[in-house]
Amino acid sequence: MIKILRCSAAVLLALLASLSLLPTSLQAAPPASEIGVVVMHGKGGRPGKFVDELATAFEREGFQVANLEMPWSGRRQYDVDMNGGVDEISRALDAMRAKGARKVFVTGHSQGGLFALHYGGLKRVDGLVLIAPGGQVDAGSFVTALGQYVTKAKQMVDEGRGNEKADFADYEGSRGTNVITTTAAIYLNWFDPNGAHTTRAFRNVKEGTPVLYVAPKRDYPGLQQSKHQNFQALAPHPLTRLYEPNSDHLNAPAAAASEAILWIRQVSAQ
Repeated sequence: MIKILRCSAAVLLALLASLSLLPTSLQAAPPASEIGVVVMHGKGGRPGKFVDELATAFEREGFQVANLEMPWSGRRQYDVDMNGGVDEISRALDAMRAKGARKVFVTGHSQGGLFALHYGGLKRVDGLVLIAPGGQVDAGSFVTALGQYVTKAKQMVDEGRGNEKADFADYEGSRGTNVITTTAAIYLNWFDPNGAHTTRAFRNVKEGTPVLYVAPKRDYPGLQQSKHQNFQALAPHPLTRLYEPNSDHLNAPAAAASEAILWIRQVSAQ
């Protein structure tokens, strides 16, 4: 009996010793209900289009999820400036924190991915998931397509008519331009090629913020060409990684769902 007890004690000590060798982060991983994720759609989209499968996968995992309709949706047409969009994300994250979220992430598809970067340059979050990020208004195609509208907005602002609504244009490489109606000041805030909604967003993410950059293998050519340069511009972090699913641009959120969940779990355990 004494030998058995001694053996059991030895096994217990060995088990405790092995547990002590595990990274502290793995032992402290929060439950899914204490992980909050904001999901943002792409240009002209909505929460129920293209990002809905991703949001549903997060919910099935047990995460708290806020699938937001952002200012660039087809319905809203840039009804607030970039600071207004930042405030919408912050309110969603604060609501999840109030419900017990200890780790929070911001996820975005296409233009939503670019805005997630912008948010990560202003606010501290536990991680960013960028799915086929794009829409930088300093890209040559945007400058060519929208230059006349940016000039129009600047002129209106200079004339003291910044709060006056007018017809301007948005641009997508796959579809060309489309008319949007908003104020000159708001339009300029989003579309000025020297502003914040540009390639510099990749360089401005706060240090210490890990990023999952999802670059689908069948993405639009321009986004495929720029992915490595954009990825290299991110601040170094041991958990930042490039993931390339076999998907096109529009279906990338669904294709990335499983990997995003694993990555969020890994980061949350730190």
